Parts: sequence; structure tokens; C-alpha cells
Amino acid sequence: MMRTATKIRMAISTCPNDTFAFHGILNRKVDLLGLDFQIDLLDIQQLNEGLFKNQFDVAKASFHAAAILSDRTFVLPSGSAIGFGVGPLLLSANELSSPETVSADGEFTRTLCPGKYTTATMLFQLFYGEAIASEKTQIEHRVFSEIMPLLKERAADFGVCIHEGRFTWEEQGLFLVEDLGTRWELETGAPLPLGGILARRDLEEETLARIQSVIHSSVVYGIEHPDETLPTMRKSAQEFDDDVLMAHVDLYVNEWTVDLGAVGREALSVLSKKALEQRIIPQSHPGIEVYQP
Repeated sequence: MMRTATKIRMAISTCPNDTFAFHGILNRKVDLLGLDFQIDLLDIQQLNEGLFKNQFDVAKASFHAAAILSDRTFVLPSGSAIGFGVGPLLLSANELSSPETVSADGEFTRTLCPGKYTTATMLFQLFYGEAIASEKTQIEHRVFSEIMPLLKERAADFGVCIHEGRFTWEEQGLFLVEDLGTRWELETGAPLPLGGILARRDLEEETLARIQSVIHSSVVYGIEHPDETLPTMRKSAQEFDDDVLMAHVDLYVNEWTVDLGAVGREALSVLSKKALEQRIIPQSHPGIEVYQP
């Protein structure tokens, strides 16, 4: 008698590094080890919100959200987006302006961020906390794909840009205020942890181990068969140019996506510490914990 497959409610983002890394699972190219993955592809803020509502067993999340959810989730060793030169960009609709300067009419400026619990928003809060506190700028949350179009229309003053937009902002006629990832690297010396795969702590140990093993196999499969992943990425990407998609993968998929290792774990520890120091996450929360199979 065949054993019924264990259903796993999983969700990942629509960004190319996720659809690349999970191509093997989405298309059953790797051994699923008796797991039946029910997968949703969502915007990162939808993923964060779904985890807060316990809608998923396993899901991609911003490490900002992971820090808040650390009491009920593990970060899995495989599937993370972490690295050097991968940070979000703070863009402006006008040249030579900054959220730290007062607008011409003396009113606060508007800064668009890609979701309350995204790591991009956390970085903006870490580095521009004084401008926020003094009401020089006001944060407004939007889906990441809306931010650059709104800046182009001059419907906002600043925007924190993530995903494919990192490669296309110049052709959109926008201006770079600061690379928030570069600032993180200069201040910490660590790679920037953007997002990772969270799993519920109350899952059975044997199930957790199988999930981690399948995700690891899927990441490795994508790295070994990059051309095969392009149709999977195109289905969800905001940018359909193959060169841009692969540039995105080359930037966000690396050795720490395969396994966080000691360097990745230390970067998560630094992020947790800074978030606690700035009171971005509750003081009572434990640090982010990486699952050990």
C-alpha cells in the first residue's frame, strides 16, 4: 500500500531568484521525498502577511519578518537571498535630493517602500530613522512593481527599489540617492541578508529535514541547469528580457543560497542585533535561528 504524500503549504515570491531556485520543485525535476508541495507564488509583502496569519508551512520571507517571527519559525539553510552588491536602491524622482532634506515648500516628502515587513523597509528605517522621526519624510507602502512607475509620474518623491528594477532604474529616468546594500556592507562588513525560507517550528522533525533536503536539491538543480529555468522565470517576472533575468539570478543566487554556512548565519545575527538596537523588532524576541538538520 502506497503511503499518502505529506501535503506542504508552501509559498515563494515571483522574483527570478526564487523561481530559479524552486524550478526543480515547481516542475518536479528533483525527488520530492514523499512531499506534496502546494505552492503559491506571491509578492513578498503577501508572503510576509501570510506567515503572520499562519497560512503556510514553509514560505519565503523577508529577514525583517523572520526576525519578528523568530519565536515560531526556523530559517532553513537553503534558499536564501544574501550577498554583497544585492541591496535595495533608494531612488529619487528628482536629481540631487534626499529624504534628509526638507522639500522646497517645507512639507514632508513621501518615500515609497515595498511593504511594512520587508528587509528593504528595515534598511530604510535603520539608515533614515532620523528623517522619519523628524517627519522630513513619510513612508508609504506599495507593491514593489508600483514604485518606479509612481516615481516616474512624480506621484512620490523617493522609492526603495528591489528585484529587477535594480537593473532598469536608469532607463526609467530616475536618480540614485543611495545603494542601501553598499551602506550596510560598509557599516557591518557582512553580506546583506534579504530574505530566506521560513518553516514552522511545530512541523515534525522528519518533515523539516525532508523539506530542507528537497529545497537544497532544487537550488543545486537550477544552478546545474540554468537554461532550463528561463521559461519558469518568465511566467512571473516583471521584466521579460532573458539577460536581465539571468543577471538577477547571478546577483542573488550564490553559495549562501545553497547553504547559509557560518558567514550567512553571522550576517543574520548582525541584522537581528541592529534591529533590536533600533527597536524595529520587539526586545522580547529571540534572534533568528537557522534550522540544523
